[in-house]
Amino acid sequence: MVFMKRIAILMFAMGVATLAHALVSETSEKTEKAASNGNISANEIVERNAAARGGVEAWQKIKSMATEGRIESQSAPDREMPFNLEQKRPSSTRFLVTAQNQKSLRVFNGVEGWKLKPDNTGRPETQAYTAEELRFARDSQVIDGPLMDDVARNGVMSVLGVDVLDGRKHYVVGVKLASGASHRVWVDAQTFLESKFERDVRTTSGRVAVSTMIFRDYRRVEGLVMPMTIETGGDAGRARDKLIIERVALNPELDDRMFEKPPTPTHRRKSVTVDTRPAAANATGASSTP
Repeated sequence: MVFMKRIAILMFAMGVATLAHALVSETSEKTEKAASNGNISANEIVERNAAARGGVEAWQKIKSMATEGRIESQSAPDREMPFNLEQKRPSSTRFLVTAQNQKSLRVFNGVEGWKLKPDNTGRPETQAYTAEELRFARDSQVIDGPLMDDVARNGVMSVLGVDVLDGRKHYVVGVKLASGASHRVWVDAQTFLESKFERDVRTTSGRVAVSTMIFRDYRRVEGLVMPMTIETGGDAGRARDKLIIERVALNPELDDRMFEKPPTPTHRRKSVTVDTRPAAANATGASSTP
């Protein structure tokens, strides 16, 4: 299922929450590269982004996160598909999507990754990540997000320029990691929340393409600000796929075994359930980009 693969890879690229645990005061000199565009430095953008997201200290306390919601797509067999995403520091991720009564699962434990999905006959099959999928996952954020996580990884950051999205001024921040991976983040010049994320990816045919995510509907969950809608795709005139978060749990108990190689089921198995209701009850509206 090409659609599910695209959504899963993009989720590994960023995670749902877009902030990190590194202290702003520990920012590498590499990130203090000033830019004349907009008369603001990358370091100042990082600091103001952290404040807009609820503060670094508050995010440091988040060791695990579970989210539930639905994916809306005009190109998938089911127009709406439920998903479950579990994340645990330092870099473990478990992403489950259900479509047409079949489950597709992607798991990464920080070192290795696996995918469990139906084969051509509809039977579940477990496969190891490809080399490209591993590189992508290892350079991706989990609970940590692009800007602050880039500081923690000593990424080289610079302001590439100023752009306008949905009629609003944005700073475009370019980031290059030590691994050689690079991406770009659009930050709203008023709210300092991320609106757009772009990353170069390599397709199965070896072609380099750009994956794009759009962040909308920012809300406050127990004092932390995060997007509740993430849009992907939308190239060649097609409608964007939407990942809509409905429930969030902060610091749930997540067993490390959840992030190991999933066995290929020979019979119907129960899925892992994480109680996300308490955090969802505390979700309230917050500043958002269009």
